[in-house]
Amino acid sequence: MRGATPVGSDFGHRLRQLRTRAGLSQEALAHAAEVSVRALADMERGRTRGPQRRTVQALAEALGLEGDEAARLEQSAALGRPRPRTTDGPAASATLALPRDIGDFTARAPALARLLELAHDAERGRPAVTVVTGQPGLGKTAFAVHAAHHLAPHFPDGQFALDLRGMDPEPTPPRDALSRLLGAMGIADAAIPADTDDRAGLWRSLVSDRRVLLLLDNAADEAQVRPLLPAAGPSLTLVTSRHSLAGLESVHRSDLALLRREEAVELLTRILGPERVQAEAQAARDLADLCGHLPLAVRIAGQRLLSRPHERLSKLATRLAAEGRRLDGLQAGTLRVRAAFALSYRQLAPESKTLLRRAALAAGADFSPETGALLAGLSYDEAFACAEELTDAGLLQSDANAERYSFHDLLRLYAAELTETEDGPGDRDAALDRTARWMLRRATAAALHFEADPVLAAPHRDPDPDTAPVGRDEARAWLEAERAQWLDALRRAHASGRHREVLDTAEAMHWFSDVTQHWEQWVEVFACAAGSARSLGSRQEEAVHLNYLAWSYNLCVHDPDAALTSADAALTAARECGDGLQEGWALGYGAGALHRLGRTEEAHGRLRKSAQCLAAQDSPQARLAELTILNTLGTLLRQTGRPAEALDIHRRSERICRAGIPGRADELIVLYHAVARQQIGNDLAAMERWHEAVPPLRQALADFEAAEMPAWVEQARLDLGRALAAVGHPEARQTLLAARDALAALKSPRQVEAAAALAALDQITTVG
Repeated sequence: MRGATPVGSDFGHRLRQLRTRAGLSQEALAHAAEVSVRALADMERGRTRGPQRRTVQALAEALGLEGDEAARLEQSAALGRPRPRTTDGPAASATLALPRDIGDFTARAPALARLLELAHDAERGRPAVTVVTGQPGLGKTAFAVHAAHHLAPHFPDGQFALDLRGMDPEPTPPRDALSRLLGAMGIADAAIPADTDDRAGLWRSLVSDRRVLLLLDNAADEAQVRPLLPAAGPSLTLVTSRHSLAGLESVHRSDLALLRREEAVELLTRILGPERVQAEAQAARDLADLCGHLPLAVRIAGQRLLSRPHERLSKLATRLAAEGRRLDGLQAGTLRVRAAFALSYRQLAPESKTLLRRAALAAGADFSPETGALLAGLSYDEAFACAEELTDAGLLQSDANAERYSFHDLLRLYAAELTETEDGPGDRDAALDRTARWMLRRATAAALHFEADPVLAAPHRDPDPDTAPVGRDEARAWLEAERAQWLDALRRAHASGRHREVLDTAEAMHWFSDVTQHWEQWVEVFACAAGSARSLGSRQEEAVHLNYLAWSYNLCVHDPDAALTSADAALTAARECGDGLQEGWALGYGAGALHRLGRTEEAHGRLRKSAQCLAAQDSPQARLAELTILNTLGTLLRQTGRPAEALDIHRRSERICRAGIPGRADELIVLYHAVARQQIGNDLAAMERWHEAVPPLRQALADFEAAEMPAWVEQARLDLGRALAAVGHPEARQTLLAARDALAALKSPRQVEAAAALAALDQITTVG
């Protein structure tokens, strides 16, 4: 009963009497028995009711006890020792029994195997701790409970589960948690020390030689967990938390991932039965994908269907396919995906809540702290700190290599809902406009690093000079990383009538687009720009961007019909405004489209007209355009069986490059010269002058590599590989193999040529 003299006080009283009779101080007895003075004092005061047998034996020997006296001391200690919980043990222990295991638990085999290894380590006397973390809905508690049941036979001295209520407004204090653990070990309330440190010490002493499994579920932070962890002995502690608990030292980690698609379908199968799932196998796969392979979402979908045995899986899949209704569809009774997310959201600081909501407005699969700061109206450092907090809470996922963050699909939908309910339309529009304007200014400044015209390449005012990309490498890295964001900003500017911003950005992108020819997005960029020029009534700018659009249709998405339409529109606009340069370009781009459509003679005629038009002009821009047209004309001649004429045309291009073009950077002329060399090499190859073809092709490849132009590099590599194969060079196969794989990654139609050349070489090698 409460307030009664604890059983263990008899041991403490007896020990003190025996020590006094022996004439020993606490220090002397502690030294002789090899225990600490504090431990001995706790025994005599009754704080440690029943020390272990080996401790009592050491005390008896130090006191010189024999026979009955030693036995009586051991008996008094035994009466005070807590009894491990068993299935029919005391009610106090039963309150910390393991929760019910889930019979249809699926996957996580590698993580379970790792815990079994830790259990074996614990059996050798090394206490092990593993922290199970991950985003909401990953099934951390279900995994830990399943693991605890699976490992229970390895821990016969007890298995205890304690919910630390880390997501409650007031999580369980360590002092209260220790009280419950000590009670489960059989310690009477009156014998439980008042101080948290003393409780922790008593708890550790009790489990120091017991094979105990401890499940600490839903931990709030490291400070809550540390006092509960055993310091020695053969125990295993499983800690689950929605936070990473990165500050816990010397622990193992089970960072749960999303299920694989087949695992998600397997979970549905275990819930619904194989017959029902196999009858709608594709619908089951669709449901797994729509649930984002999140265990909680998959379980909810399965439980919902289980409660409706006549409902088809495809019906639920159709409902979930509508993003606006997906979270509503993912609820079954009290199980709700939205509620799981809300639990974590409520714990956040106000700034982190704002960042989570506004980050859902970001374009693309991920976002940078820079974008988050703009959308949330925070400084960069504030946004970074908030993003880290959200990552720690499992609400964002951080990129392994870059400072970028992403949502799980369902969490993005939840965050987007929050922007509707907690941010007004005015705040959202202001955030998007602020971000779009900043992004376009940064994108324009970054793209101008690639501008060939020294006048136009003058530094553009970056919105934040302190963080602006420096040099082409940094500029390219930023433009690639933020591609989705600045492209979305361009769309927003076009839709809202900010046409000058659109034109400035698109024009700045001109030379950068040559470097990244494999991007399909250039069609949209230049289509927006042509539309903006039309809205402003500028036929000259419209002609420019229609020509860029024709280029992107020809080379980026390989759509010659659309390219011809754009080139013809550019030709009309150029002639109306009297722009001979754009007229020459339009004729050239139209010729390229005609050639791809198989209308070779028409293409040849347009190229001749284009070359004549451009040769009659004196500007540096006209010389560059003439080089492009001459190279294209020569290529067409070679492809129609006239390689000697083609070689003459390409030699003419090379002479222009060698002479130089006033006002144009040497680096730019090197690229035009590389194109001419590539075509000269191909002309020589067409005439079967293979040995002469190899050097110019090697030089062209090196120049394109130096300029970091992937689409150009790999086409030159293919041409070189074919020439090397013809001369029997040992580098031929590796060159063709690299070209084939890279062209496939770039989605270039020339990957077919590379594959055919490689197959032909392999056949020759096999026959030989």
